Amino acid sequence: MLAAVLLTSCVAERRFQDEVQARSKAEEESSRLKSENINLNARLADLITDLQDAERQLKALRNDTAMMSKTLARMNDSHDKLNDTYEMVLEQLGQLREGNAADTKRLMRELQQAREDIQKREDELRQLELALAKKEGNLDSMNAELEKSKKELEDKRLQLMARGQRISDLEGVLARKDSAVVALKNNIANALLGFEDQGLTVEQKNGKVYVSLEEQLLFKSGSWVVDAKGKEALIKLGKVLQTQPEVGILVEGHTDNVPYGGNGNVADNWDLSAKRATSIVKLLMENSTINPTQLTAAGRSEYLPLDPADTKEARAKNRRTEIIITPKLNELFKILEGN
Repeated sequence: MLAAVLLTSCVAERRFQDEVQARSKAEEESSRLKSENINLNARLADLITDLQDAERQLKALRNDTAMMSKTLARMNDSHDKLNDTYEMVLEQLGQLREGNAADTKRLMRELQQAREDIQKREDELRQLELALAKKEGNLDSMNAELEKSKKELEDKRLQLMARGQRISDLEGVLARKDSAVVALKNNIANALLGFEDQGLTVEQKNGKVYVSLEEQLLFKSGSWVVDAKGKEALIKLGKVLQTQPEVGILVEGHTDNVPYGGNGNVADNWDLSAKRATSIVKLLMENSTINPTQLTAAGRSEYLPLDPADTKEARAKNRRTEIIITPKLNELFKILEGN
């Protein structure tokens, strides 16, 4: 029996810890995603600024390229005119070869000057063509960089939207669970209203509902048989819990630190706390339609005291039974596992 009780206690503890860790993980994930969203928004703002700068530079480069194209056209036109002048001078030179020497020299100088001007214009034209090719290359690079920035910006926006949706999903599930826990706590408190001055308390914390019953309401000293008054309270509690198929119900028995001195059916405080928890689970099953798979019995002995003081009052406070109602977090697990 002791081995079975301890095994049940371990299973209950693991299940309880899994639920706590799942909720903690969801809250941490929500906090982390909010922080990442802040960073993504900052990165998005930087990308938008960079994109605006790139578009201004691209516009300036396009204007510069257009002006250079016009200049190149003018240079080509000038080059054609110089070639025409050169041909005309050659023609005049042919006509005047038989003329006087002074005119010949003058024409030769004009011809040489025309050659030099043509060469200069051709050099300027080549420089302009090189500069224009460079500008066009820069324009292509700028266009490619601009497209890359636009794609990165769109990727960040999509990522931000996905993360925002995930945060919304997590917060929505947590909000629904918290709302359900508040409603359940209120229903339980209303059902057990007449027992609050008899050693029974109902409170909500860590996303769970805790129903704590002092020993005086449930058991005689050293016994694990539920008294009539305690049975009445547990039956009322069972009527509320049977309408909640999506919760886990952990019944924990607690003792004080005084060694057990009862009959031979119980070895120590471990046995006593486990037997008390098991008695309550059986009573709930017998007087309600709660699915047995929702119920877990666990003995905690003296090792989770509410008050560690070595006084009569502290020991009385520590002798208690706690019924911990925990919403199932299947939705949270699906969101966390799916991302």
